[in-house]
Amino acid sequence: MDKDIDILNIVLVEPEIPNNTGNIGRLCVGTESRLHLVHPFGFVINDKNLKRSGLDYWVHLDVTEYANVEEWIKNIPDPSRVFLMSSHAEKSYLETEFQDDDWLVFGKESVGLSKEVLDQFENHLTIPMSKLIRSFNIANSVAFVVGEAKRQIGLKVK
Repeated sequence: MDKDIDILNIVLVEPEIPNNTGNIGRLCVGTESRLHLVHPFGFVINDKNLKRSGLDYWVHLDVTEYANVEEWIKNIPDPSRVFLMSSHAEKSYLETEFQDDDWLVFGKESVGLSKEVLDQFENHLTIPMSKLIRSFNIANSVAFVVGEAKRQIGLKVK
């Protein structure tokens, strides 16, 4: 990746659905973001569904895998720039000032991020939504937040 490009770090903690991870991988290639995948997964990384969702873009993806949450946390240079998405958070991602090299963290599709992970960082954000739904699809959630962060970072550069 070009160092002159604004980079975001997208983290999926224990992803369960290969199609979602593939779509998020494709989004990361398109937005020149890094993808960080924290084990255990609910699928095998070479699963045909993951490759199908990521299409031929997967080979261009800047992706790092971690054996567990502890290993991932050891690789974070500035914990104050880690933003965890949670439906229980009070602050919206739309009220946050994002920067180049921020870490945007999303939990597993079935239950989100564990209390143990949430307790390790102070920045918890939510995505505003109608009370008629419980949550957005994770790939859509990542797209919302990455889009806003990239918009902000682009505005700051100009």
